[in-house]
Amino acid sequence: MEKLYGKQLEIMATKARLLGLDAVHTAASGHIGGSLSAMDILTTLYFNVMQVDPANPQDPDRDRFVLSKGHCTPALYPVLSLRGFFPQEDLKLFRSIKGHYSGHPDMRHVKGVDMSTGSLGQGISAAVGMALAGKLAKKDYRVYALLGDGEIAEGQVWEAAMSAAKYHLDNLCAVVDVNGLQIDGATKDVMPSEPLDQKFAAFNWNVIHVNGHDYDALIAAFEAAAACKGKPTVLIAKTTKGKGVSFMENNAGWHGKAPNDEQYAQAKAEVEAKLAELEGK
Repeated sequence: MEKLYGKQLEIMATKARLLGLDAVHTAASGHIGGSLSAMDILTTLYFNVMQVDPANPQDPDRDRFVLSKGHCTPALYPVLSLRGFFPQEDLKLFRSIKGHYSGHPDMRHVKGVDMSTGSLGQGISAAVGMALAGKLAKKDYRVYALLGDGEIAEGQVWEAAMSAAKYHLDNLCAVVDVNGLQIDGATKDVMPSEPLDQKFAAFNWNVIHVNGHDYDALIAAFEAAAACKGKPTVLIAKTTKGKGVSFMENNAGWHGKAPNDEQYAQAKAEVEAKLAELEGK
């Protein structure tokens, strides 16, 4: 696949936002706020950075992605469908007993999912294991993991961070989606995690700050991560929870709530207007 850049990535991410909104509304359930904040990161990974092949999703030499903030499948599933791993129509089965597109990633049934996750903190540990396996097998693949800034409160995250540094896993790149909010409110009030950069640096990680909605900056940050040798890299990505929908932005109430019909209509209209603007319609 030819890599996408700039406006092309923004168009793709906007399409993914529409699909994510539709999936959560159809299911009347799902975590939309943190999915919208992560959408640009995932779109950049799958359409510019990662070496993956939808026709061969189990390629042993592929790059791996672990959604450590596992409740944000309304971001991951739309991006995977747009990348060609499965039909977009399947998203209608999101959180449905009739399908396998559950609220957390399912590696057994959903093509393109590299690790089943859900319990916060465990995804980054799995990513460390994948990266270590790659090192031991002398493979060239890279491993990416996306965490939430609320998830950082889990002690297992820091155990994984120590292990990644010990084994010099420079084939591992973690991204922390710093939208500042979690289900109970502002992360600074629930469990302060700053200064995240200094903490990761103290654990001997390479630290890069990036705007999580700036595609060019994200590409440059992922390239810098790949160029760093001898230690793992973490991207501290500043984002907006609910990005792209005016009444959801910076609102902790939209962490794990589905829009009703009226709210969905407004959200859809806003994102469709953005898509039309980008496509010059």
